[in-house]
Parts: sequence; C-alpha cells; structure tokens
Amino acid sequence: MNLGRNSPCPCGSGKKYKRCCMDGASKLHAEMLDDVEQVVAMSPNLTIDELNVVIQKRNDERNNRANPDFCGLSPTQMGNWLYAPFDELAWVTICSPEVLSTSPVMRYLTLILDEAMQNDGSFKATSKGNLPAKLVKQASDCLPEFALSQFEWHTSISISEFAGSNEDKFNALHYTRILAEIAGIIYRRSGRYHVKKAALTQYQRHGIHAFFKPMLEAATTKYNWGYLDSWEHSIELRTFWLFMLWRLQTHASVEQLIDEVATAFPDLLLDSQVDDYRTPIQQLSRLIELRFIERFLQYWGFVTIDPKRLFTQEHVSRSVQVQPLLTQTFQFNTQH
Repeated sequence: MNLGRNSPCPCGSGKKYKRCCMDGASKLHAEMLDDVEQVVAMSPNLTIDELNVVIQKRNDERNNRANPDFCGLSPTQMGNWLYAPFDELAWVTICSPEVLSTSPVMRYLTLILDEAMQNDGSFKATSKGNLPAKLVKQASDCLPEFALSQFEWHTSISISEFAGSNEDKFNALHYTRILAEIAGIIYRRSGRYHVKKAALTQYQRHGIHAFFKPMLEAATTKYNWGYLDSWEHSIELRTFWLFMLWRLQTHASVEQLIDEVATAFPDLLLDSQVDDYRTPIQQLSRLIELRFIERFLQYWGFVTIDPKRLFTQEHVSRSVQVQPLLTQTFQFNTQH
C-alpha cells in the first residue's frame, strides 16, 4: 500500500497521513534500517529468517520501552488505551463500586428505572419527548446529597448542570437519559419511555450495578463529548479519556494534566481553531475542563472541581478533588 502525504492515515484517526503518523513512521523506518545495518555488521552470516527474528525482537523492545512524553507509558500501552475496545483495556482494572448513590449519573438512572418499574415498564414522555417533570424534580432534589454540593454554586451552573425546571435545562439528567438510550437500557416509542425487557430483568436481579459498566462504556466509546456545548470546532478528546483519567487520578492538577496532554498529543494544538481570544493551549485547556472534567468526571461523581474559578478574579486552584468512587472504579497497573 502506497501512502501519499494527503492520504487518510491508516491509524484510523481521520487525519491526513502528513498530519498524523508520517513523521513517526519515517523515524521508525530509519531506526529499523539502523538496526538492520548493525545486526548485519555484527553477524554477517545470519539467514534472512534469523535476521527477521532479531529485528522483530528489537522492534518489540522499542514498543515496550517507557516513553517520557507518555508519562512513562510505552507505545504498546498507549496504543491499547487509545484503540482497544472497552472490555480489552489493559493495565487497568475497571470495577463496579458497591455504593453508587454518590454518582449523579447512576442516581438519575435509578430514578428513571424506578419510575418505569412502578408503571409496568414504561412511563409517559413530555410532548417534546423529554423526561416528565416529576422525574426532573426528583433528580433536582438529589443535588444536596452529592459531593459537589460543598461549593457555593453559581446560579447558572446549578440550574443548567445539576438542577432545572425541565430536562432541557438540566444537562446532567439529559446526559444520563442519552447514555441510557445509547447503552440500550431505555428507548422511546409512541410517546413513552420504555425499559427493555432484558434490562428490567437485570435490574430486578442485580440492581443498578448491572448498568454501571454499560453506561461507562457508552460514555467513553459512543457518546459525542461535544454534544452539550456550542464550540464550532471540535477537538476529539474521548479517544484519550483513559490516559487523562490516569494522570488526573495521579496528581489532581488541571494545569499539569493540560501540559501532559499537550506533550503526549501535540497534534491536538494543531487541530485548534484560529481564535482571537484564546491560544491553542487555552482552547485545549477549556475543552478538557468542560468536556472531560465537568461533563464526564463530575457528572459521574468521580471528581469535584470548584466552579468559583470561572467567576472570580481571585486565584482559585485549578485542581480537582478526587472522590472515593474514582479510585474504587479504576485501579491502574502501568509498571513494566
């Protein structure tokens, strides 16, 4: 296969080859040629098969070598985290915690399922196709019970993120309903929300724990992370979710996370839209805070972050408070 500079990159990123893997491939090709020359010089009597075995061994060693740009991950480890299916992720164990009531997403899903259970498996949607006002009120009332209630919430955030008069004005609840549909737990038909029969059976047998991993998989592999915001130009962050989560769980610093992401994936800065108000690193920073920290980790109850940093001239630490749910869910083993 001959790849041109403007051909789609074979890695599946959707970028042109010249903007993605071309430089890395050229460097790797040069390193492999150096290896061949060195092996031939030291062992000129090797057969072609023997030479291939030696070169393959060296290539494997290179791919399994810690890379400082990846915070010590090897290219093999990083490749798994970026491209492996959810159930084939390595160097991390993903568990379903015993207590899920501290997670807004799982708490809202419980309300949805309980409402259906009380009505023979379905309930009426609003004329716009949203969850009924009764559920919205119940979900809004949960806010004081979550860890994020410790903050003096800015009115616009509390209304649009974790409370609201209807689903359209309640982002975390709307997000939960969308994930439940993507995960195949609920569906809407003939003006009603139905819980699938298999999901009802799972809920009766195993409770809300049956849906923790399916919902998490939907959030990290299928959901459009830009769905709830109005940024015209999208930077795809979902691919890097596990790397970002690992780093944030390690040090809890937003600033350090931004630096690590920019170092590991410098093309993200090249993908940033030209903006008179924000530099590429500032754009990347805002998207990571909005899409990854606020509308993924915080919706799930994995971390909290002080919203005051957005509405005051005073210095407010850009760090997260890691919640027990995060460490109970993800156990990393990245050592070689």
